[in-house]
Amino acid sequence: MITVLVADDHELVRSGLRVILDEPDLTVVAEAATGTEAVRLTREHRPDLVLMDIRMPELDGLEATRRIHTDPVTAGVRVVVLTTYDLDEYVFRALRLGASGFALKDFDPGQLVDGLRAVARGDGMLAPAVTRRLIAVFARSPSPDTGRLDPERLTAREREVLDLVVAGRDNAEIADALRISPATARTHVSRLLAKVGARDRANLVIMAYESGLVVPGTP
Repeated sequence: MITVLVADDHELVRSGLRVILDEPDLTVVAEAATGTEAVRLTREHRPDLVLMDIRMPELDGLEATRRIHTDPVTAGVRVVVLTTYDLDEYVFRALRLGASGFALKDFDPGQLVDGLRAVARGDGMLAPAVTRRLIAVFARSPSPDTGRLDPERLTAREREVLDLVVAGRDNAEIADALRISPATARTHVSRLLAKVGARDRANLVIMAYESGLVVPGTP
């Protein structure tokens, strides 16, 4: 069972998300109307995921995400930022502060549910279009706080997997590209994340570009 905390200052939005997330493998364990409440309830319930609105009273979703990510008690909780604003400044700040994904409020309900399941598996929730923008922004303004990748530590197959993850491919697409089974592709990705110390795919993309292993503009 995947446990979810929904953080949004609009009760109508929270009610709608409760309906969308009413799935056999998903359950909403708590709701927060402010960023401060989101941090407190995350500490109390330790859900698998937090669906976090950006604009909330008392504490915005970005600062709440940072506090959750840097608190040893809740560092393992994955945060998906939810917003009506498809703007780079929100996407990239959220990812740098520890978010594992980014979702627009006009997402198709089925896509949102599938995306949350992916985040719970550690796959991250980034569309290829968002990944391409992420690449451009991080290439222009790297952050000294992000971990670095040592290319000498990666095998040839790990570099292939890395390149496909950076291109926004999911496990099925990686399997097709490398002519391996989806289960083997999933294993390769999981081992790569563990080897370099990346928390998820989004973090791996950031690390790859800030380490210079992938050059912006290349396929």
